[in-house]
Amino acid sequence: MRWIQSLLLLVLVSLLAACASMTNEQDLLNRNQYAWSKAIRWAEFEGATNLIDPLKREEHALTDVEMARYEQVQISHYRDLGASQDMEAGTAVRDIEIGVVNKHTMTERTVRYREEWRWDEPSKTWWLTSGMPDLWDGE
Repeated sequence: MRWIQSLLLLVLVSLLAACASMTNEQDLLNRNQYAWSKAIRWAEFEGATNLIDPLKREEHALTDVEMARYEQVQISHYRDLGASQDMEAGTAVRDIEIGVVNKHTMTERTVRYREEWRWDEPSKTWWLTSGMPDLWDGE
């Protein structure tokens, strides 16, 4: 009887450890999504690139001309329209609405953007895999 109690206790401790790990990953996702939102909202585009998956960042590095385009806009709003996560698969998606104001013409338009995130176990971090938002979508 005693070994059954010990086994049950071991199983419960293992389950609690797994839950703690999931909560930690969720907290890290929330922090990275907040940091991304903040960087985009306050037009800190160069800093935002640090949250992009390093492989994607290397493959699609922003040119000086592309970075200059980002400097010509101001963000008026950044709204979360919905999100989903699959912690076991290490993926998350968030649909975003971004208000974009052209600094030269002072005209505003709205752009939709889908953030795609992946959990990187070796570095214990979430990386954005969808890249920078296309603030000129349709133009």
